[in-house]
Amino acid sequence: MPTSTYFARRGRLSEYFDKTAVEAWARLTTDAPVSRIRATVRAGRDRMRQTLLDWLPPDLHGLRVLDAGCGTGALSVAAAERGAEVVAVDLSASLIELARERSPESFPRGGRIDFQVGDFIDPALGLFDYAVAMDSLIHYHGKDISRALAQLAGRTERGILMTFAPRTPALATMHAVGKVFPRSDRAPAIEPISHGKLTRLLATEPDLADWQLGRTSRIASGFYTSQALELTRQ
Repeated sequence: MPTSTYFARRGRLSEYFDKTAVEAWARLTTDAPVSRIRATVRAGRDRMRQTLLDWLPPDLHGLRVLDAGCGTGALSVAAAERGAEVVAVDLSASLIELARERSPESFPRGGRIDFQVGDFIDPALGLFDYAVAMDSLIHYHGKDISRALAQLAGRTERGILMTFAPRTPALATMHAVGKVFPRSDRAPAIEPISHGKLTRLLATEPDLADWQLGRTSRIASGFYTSQALELTRQ
């Protein structure tokens, strides 16, 4: 089960994205003009989203996909356009409302999206062929990441695609600098973790014993650095 630190950080994230960051996030995920710094984040996120989509089958008709931490829904829409039945879940009710507004009413290949407010580890969401967690675990400690992935593994048949914040000198510096801002102005801290440490933590999870690590890819774009990791059932 998730730890107390997981639930504490989950509450902080929910509050932040609902009350502080929703307007900035809405702007970041459009073509609207943004600052140079945010433009690098936008470009990096676009590349990461495409990487994860490239790792999914091109034809998702008849498959159930979890978009874990869907934000404004761009990945959900792309998966539904391939025919997937997508469950798009996010902690932020404001982001879910925005995602619903941006989503097409129907998809030509029979795909559909069920937008829900909640935690993607909730077993009530059901079973999936694939689960995708793009930048939704980067705020959690390593053990909480491995536990969340173990929870997803029990309800996922084929593959889990996730991203983590790789431990690099640049990320460590940004993490330290962020702590000088007033607490009320801070975004929830990103928790960098090395690929090796994450791998070791995943190896300790009994529920991941029949899963293996697959592809990995790091995207670095200005102030955005994230690393994708694929887990597949053996």
